[in-house]
Amino acid sequence: QVRLVESGGGVVQPGGSLRLSCRATGFVFRSYGMRWYRQAPGKERVLVTSIGYDEGTSHLDSVKGRFTISRDNVKSTVYLQMNDLKPEDTAIYYCNAYYRQLSYWGQGTQVTVSS
Repeated sequence: QVRLVESGGGVVQPGGSLRLSCRATGFVFRSYGMRWYRQAPGKERVLVTSIGYDEGTSHLDSVKGRFTISRDNVKSTVYLQMNDLKPEDTAIYYCNAYYRQLSYWGQGTQVTVSS
């Protein structure tokens, strides 16, 4: 059974940091690209960052220099290190695994940036 389980969300003050994790089971993790999306209240879900099976990465312009995606194929886990968080980063963050036409989603984890 395919599962993606996110963790690490929470409430943090502006300028703070959080590290999200997404642990995958039920598929060959090392063959899949991995993405983090976010969805703010009343807005569409948007792609924040991605890492390919070859560890090539891409980022949304607004998070470049602040967010870092990484993966551990031994642990079947993808991470999102978020630094210098801003109120506009507040959203539910979702993990996504993709391979050709296949796509799997986690349940999401809430990140709230507020003073």
